[in-house]
Amino acid sequence: QVQLVESGGGSVQAGETLRLSCAASAYIRSGYCMAWFRQAPGMEREWVASITRGGGTNYIASVKGRFTISKAGAEGTLYLQMNSLKPEDTAMYYCAARTGSNCYVAGTMYNYWGQGTQVTVSS
Repeated sequence: QVQLVESGGGSVQAGETLRLSCAASAYIRSGYCMAWFRQAPGMEREWVASITRGGGTNYIASVKGRFTISKAGAEGTLYLQMNSLKPEDTAMYYCAARTGSNCYVAGTMYNYWGQGTQVTVSS
């Protein structure tokens, strides 16, 4: 069964750091596009960053230079390193994966989703 399980969210002050993790089942680890999305209260879900099967990365403009997406370890865990956090980064963050080598910003293109982890940044 395909599963994605996020962890690492929390409440921090502006300027601080968090690292989100997403543990994926073996089926997903075998080389698909993986991404992070977020959704703030009353807002549309938005794509944050993605990493291709080959390790290519892309980021939404508002997080470039502050966030880093990566995959590491024998288990192929997906990470989102978030530095210099801002109050506008407050949202539920979701890990997603799709069965294809290309990554997209549209959430509808992703087959699998985690349950989400809350990030709250106060000023």
